[in-house]
Amino acid sequence: MTRRRLLLAASAAAVVIAGGTIGASATKPERQRSAPMMMAAAQAEAAPAQRRVLFGELHLHTGYSFDAHALEGQETTPEDAYRFAKGEPVRYRGQMVQRPRPLDFTAVTDHAEYLGTFNQMDDPSSAAAKSEIGQRYRAGPVKFFAELVDNIKAYLDAPGVNVRGSMASTWKREVEAANRFYEPGKFTTFVAYEWSSLPQRRNLHRCVIFKDAPPEAPFSFLDSERPEDLWSYLEGLRARGIEALAIPHNANASGGLMFDWNDSDGRPIDESYAQRRALNEPLTEIFQHKGQSETAPDLSSSDEFSNFEVIETLLTGERSNPNGSYARQALARGLALQSRVGANPFKLGFVGDSDFHNALSNSDENAYAGVSLDSTDPKVNLPDRQAASRILGPQSRTSRYSGAGLTGVWAEANTRESIYAALRRRETFATSGPEMRLRFFGGWKTPARALASPNWVATAYRTDTPMGGDLPARPAEVSAPGFIVEAAKDPMSGNLDRVQIVKLWLDGDTYREKVFDVVWSPERKRDPKTGKVPPVKNTVDLKTGAYKNTVGAATLSGVWRDPEFDPKTPAVYYARALEIPTPRWTTLLAVKRDLPLPAGVPATIQERALSSPIWYTPPAAAQRPSAGRTDGHAEPHAIRIAARPMLANEPDGAPD
Repeated sequence: MTRRRLLLAASAAAVVIAGGTIGASATKPERQRSAPMMMAAAQAEAAPAQRRVLFGELHLHTGYSFDAHALEGQETTPEDAYRFAKGEPVRYRGQMVQRPRPLDFTAVTDHAEYLGTFNQMDDPSSAAAKSEIGQRYRAGPVKFFAELVDNIKAYLDAPGVNVRGSMASTWKREVEAANRFYEPGKFTTFVAYEWSSLPQRRNLHRCVIFKDAPPEAPFSFLDSERPEDLWSYLEGLRARGIEALAIPHNANASGGLMFDWNDSDGRPIDESYAQRRALNEPLTEIFQHKGQSETAPDLSSSDEFSNFEVIETLLTGERSNPNGSYARQALARGLALQSRVGANPFKLGFVGDSDFHNALSNSDENAYAGVSLDSTDPKVNLPDRQAASRILGPQSRTSRYSGAGLTGVWAEANTRESIYAALRRRETFATSGPEMRLRFFGGWKTPARALASPNWVATAYRTDTPMGGDLPARPAEVSAPGFIVEAAKDPMSGNLDRVQIVKLWLDGDTYREKVFDVVWSPERKRDPKTGKVPPVKNTVDLKTGAYKNTVGAATLSGVWRDPEFDPKTPAVYYARALEIPTPRWTTLLAVKRDLPLPAGVPATIQERALSSPIWYTPPAAAQRPSAGRTDGHAEPHAIRIAARPMLANEPDGAPD
């Protein structure tokens, strides 16, 4: 198989767009040093009501990642990624490509493992290329990579290949590029990387995002495959004044390990573990091109919208266990663990990203590999008809992959300080690609007409809790919390179908979930018998790939009070906004290349946005004495997959 074909098979598909308000050129170093201090002073005086939405990417690879270079022949750089994200033209495989709208912020997260090493092996003049290992790699990159994945440390100390040296020098270039392209107030870059643990082929990858100054070298899977050791690394950096957080991704491909009941030693989660995880991992990635990690039909059978971009396989293709692999269930497990051990390890905000390996972050369904299918440039033809036929064919796994996700944050300014603070407080939302805007507040005295005031946002920040936070103690005279939701469509995408609130709560030794329709487009009414809102009309023409915004609404907002609230029961809530049906990327590609629609994947898609949750903890649970092991314990170097206790109503996991 050629590298070009591997690109089409491994990079997976439709690519992304996003956007906001960004400028263009890179900043000069002297301006870069002074501007953050001025911006920080202004932010210190900014009121929360002044926070505005910013869209960005927190998970993106370039040709410096060992898999991108070995499997796909990628030669893109962080500089390419930043220019493309800013909306500038970038040369890609001999063609000029450009993102329709710029992003507000971007993090390049190349794999720390073997960072830049294969690039050196492809340089004929390098000692690495002339070494025995380098010659083996150049003779068969794909075979060599497969061998490496099975034994990640196999060539760490190979003669003539200075792996640590290439990782260090490439990391220095990554840091320099991020700092050079950072333009406070216009375009924010984060120094970042991916820690790529894959124990027993189960995905435990995390993206590590630095607030500002990074360390001398990243902590990689070569150092340890245990998440607890990654947290120790982050805690050590924090003690030195280097602030960072980790974001798990592709929980759907973790075989149940990402949100397990047990730690890496197979022991039940205790208070210490829960506190460390909550501190180091305040977010989780919900949407990206290898499927979504919100929930699945096996776990949420009563949710009519749960069967969305579901890929329940490990990265190697085997069946994945859904239990412990999805964020919604993790929220419920977090409630249970809070009641058992006194801390919640799964207090997670939501983000969405691409995980593309070609540096081209573009979340539009009407795109592939960063190139718009509507391009007027006759030279831009990625993929061409022959390649598209392979991608959409019955034997292809690629057609199952999704378009990219997108992260929205509510921040005072487009700076590292302000955006990182939003990530830390979980005032974030994830979209499946479009730039939908979503607000979510919860409070005890939220009036039914809260949205009637022109200053309702300022009032909500003063009296209510924004997404990502905890409801305060319940006043004795208030029976239930109220929630404000507001969603606005992406001007370049479909209208909105509805906004829902997803609630999870404990019920004895089980958990329950329920999806409430809060507000929907005005052409429909709730069925008085079933209580359900009818589906919105599907306007997609499958022959042309066109759709009409003649149904749905441009904005939807409302105030909802929980009709089933029990003040003695822990609960968690998040908002979900749904678009009307629009054509999926596979449909658009088939139409553009005059091919049959692919079988086995939906022809249309209802894009969506998910807010970070808001938690309610009863006073008794909040004051519960800690339980479980808090003493130190041995740190073995292999993750064990152990039998794990489940809530009574959790379904049996399918064999891996």
